[in-house]
Parts: sequence; structure tokens; C-alpha cells
Amino acid sequence: MEIGMTRMSSKGQIVIPQDMRADFQVGAKIFIIKNNNQVILKSEKSLEENFVEDLEFAQKTEAAMKRIENGEGIKVDFDDFIEEMKKW
Repeated sequence: MEIGMTRMSSKGQIVIPQDMRADFQVGAKIFIIKNNNQVILKSEKSLEENFVEDLEFAQKTEAAMKRIENGEGIKVDFDDFIEEMKKW
């Protein structure tokens, strides 16, 4: 793992440290994923085939957790839960 430091400009721009950008080409698309205080940069060419599906799943899971935290969850019998999961 590599760790670097950078600063954000008044325009919200950041510079990827030179020794960490060898895998990025000029003009390359870079995905930014933010989760609370964590930010992940991922180059377009390094994305896995199921990235979009994984991202959608993560968003749905986060929304479901918020509903549960707000007391909006439902209780389901174990066998009914397994039957529902088989439909997925």
C-alpha cells in the first residue's frame, strides 16, 4: 500500500502525487467513491466487470440500513426470508 498527501485548492482540485499516478493516463476517467470520510479513486480501466452492479448493491444496502435505523424495518420468518432470497 502506498500513502501520499495532497491538498485541495480553493476550486476543489486535488493533485495525485507524481509517484502514485503512473497507472493513470492524461485524460483518463477516474471514478470517485465517497463513503463517510473515506474517498476512493479508481481508474476506469481498473474497474471490474460487475462494478456498476456492486455499486448499486452498496447503495441499496446503505438505504436499507438507514430505514432499519429509523425503525422502518420489517420482521420476516426465516423460511420466508430464504424463499425470498431464492427469487433473487
